[in-house]
Amino acid sequence: MNKMQTIKIEKIVLSIGGTADNLEKGFKLIQKISGKTPMKRKSNKRIPSFGVRPGLEVGVMVTIRGKQGAELLKRLLGAIENTLKKKQIAENSFSFGIKEYIEIPNMEYLREVGIIGLDVSVTFVRPGKRVIRKKIKRGKLPQKQNISKEEIIEFMKKNFNTNII
Repeated sequence: MNKMQTIKIEKIVLSIGGTADNLEKGFKLIQKISGKTPMKRKSNKRIPSFGVRPGLEVGVMVTIRGKQGAELLKRLLGAIENTLKKKQIAENSFSFGIKEYIEIPNMEYLREVGIIGLDVSVTFVRPGKRVIRKKIKRGKLPQKQNISKEEIIEFMKKNFNTNII
C-alpha cells in the first residue's frame, strides 16, 4: 500500500455544552477524563429562547492528539460497547455521545460533578494535509485525499475492534 494513503487519527475533541454551574461541572469532568486543561467557548449569536447572548460562555472543549488520543479513544469506545452507527460516520471524521460519564471504564462517580454526558469527535487525516494549512506555497488537495466512510469503518474494525450497525 502507498504510504501516502495511510490513515491516522489527527485529533479527538471532547466537548460539553452548558452555562453557569453546568459549565464548571463540565470543565472539571473533561479535565478529569483527559488530564488536560479544557478551554471555555463563548457564543457569537444571541438566542433569546435559550437565554444566550454574545460573549456568554456556553461550552468547554479539549483537543487531544497523538498516542494519548488513541489510548483515550479506546477507553471512550468502551462506554458505548465498541459500537458505532453508520449515520455517526461522515467523510474524514465520526462523532458519538456518551450519556453518562460513569459508563467510561475506570471512571468513578464525582460528587461535585453529578451525572452529565459529553460529545466525542474524532478526525482522521492522511499524510500531506499540511499543504492546505501552511502559509507559504499553500496548495489544494484532490478529492481522493479525503477519507471515505468505508475507509473509516475498515480502520475502526481493524485497529479498535469496533462493531458498525
